Amino acid sequence: MFDIGFSELMVIGLVALIVIGPERLPRVARTLGHLTGRLQRYVADVKADINREVELDELRKMKDSVQQAATGFENSVQSELGKTESELNAAANPAAAETPKIPEKSA
Repeated sequence: MFDIGFSELMVIGLVALIVIGPERLPRVARTLGHLTGRLQRYVADVKADINREVELDELRKMKDSVQQAATGFENSVQSELGKTESELNAAANPAAAETPKIPEKSA
């Protein structure tokens, strides 16, 4: 992320020693370390939350596609079942299907 070498760190440490002083420098360094750790944990939590949301979104899309496929399959099975049922009914009652209807005479 930052390209800081050992020599740059030495310069930063020397300036901090001069500005802050030798008595308070360990306390300030400890505080900076704690703040850096908190910042890293916060960034890691945000990344994990974003990854979870992306995964949930992908799972929702997958669920929707599976539901659509299941609905399409169910509709095709129902239509085939209806066709087969009508064919079986026609085969079971051939006489009823073939007899012509005679119109009734009015009186």
